[in-house]
Amino acid sequence: MKFTVSLPIGGPIHNVSEISTLATKADQLGFDAVTASERIIMPRNIKSKYPYGPKGKIPGVGTSQNTLELLSVMSYIAAKTKNISLVPTVIVLPYRNPIIAAKILATIDQLSNGRLVVGCGVGWNLEEAQTLMVPTPFNKRGTVSDEYIMAWKELWSKENPEFRGEFLKIYNVDFAPKTVQQPSPPFWAGGESPAAIRRAAQLCDGWLPSDSNPLYPLNTAELFKIAVYKLRNMLEDQNRNPYDFVIRFGAVPWDGDIRKAEMIADSIRFWSKIGVTHQSLELSGSLSKKLELLDSFASEIFPLVND
Repeated sequence: MKFTVSLPIGGPIHNVSEISTLATKADQLGFDAVTASERIIMPRNIKSKYPYGPKGKIPGVGTSQNTLELLSVMSYIAAKTKNISLVPTVIVLPYRNPIIAAKILATIDQLSNGRLVVGCGVGWNLEEAQTLMVPTPFNKRGTVSDEYIMAWKELWSKENPEFRGEFLKIYNVDFAPKTVQQPSPPFWAGGESPAAIRRAAQLCDGWLPSDSNPLYPLNTAELFKIAVYKLRNMLEDQNRNPYDFVIRFGAVPWDGDIRKAEMIADSIRFWSKIGVTHQSLELSGSLSKKLELLDSFASEIFPLVND
């Protein structure tokens, strides 16, 4: 099992001064990746149903989100770290100009010497898309997102990139720099729907599901096993190795209590056996408390689960 560390870059728990300290510490301790989430703008009136809550309402509407721009943070962390992977979770693909985004992501991969992982999603918030003046139809955002992934792979790997889709058409251009990772950085697909699982299997290298989507529930081990079974079948249909595929699922409930270390390790081993390759460590409390949690997790949990 590998572990990612979530950086608080937005909302009431974020603190700019902590980001570099936490990322650097996670890097030094041998965590696999740092992650951060995206929120470009928050409309004050949202009718779209939030998929990750039982009431369909996103927390914080009508308040200042104060969220840093995701890819700028990834560039900053690239300069502060040496080995840890950088995973935006997730870039809402249709929100961004595809060429400019491809350039930014290629630059991050260059600055980090090949440590970028492209966490990607399609979005759920119609009002946010309208505020951002997204030019493509919201009800086609899945198709648009697929085309982004395919076009980026073309731009990042080919000397004469060419892509002709329903919405994106790229040809007769020069594009540089290419990404350090060839033919592209890994893509991890967010989402729990059948379309998201299909996108992961056909176009991506990993899957980032949540256990809090009531429409596509994965909140029990049995439901999760069914989803993994479907994913692996799709991967085999694509002549891909289903066991060489990243699945990040679940957060480790670590509070620093070493008496719980073996119980935590048993849970990690359980999820590993049914297909999970990465789990997240969510940090709370003061900076000193967060650093203590990173230290104690590395000293107490790593030896138990990393043979």
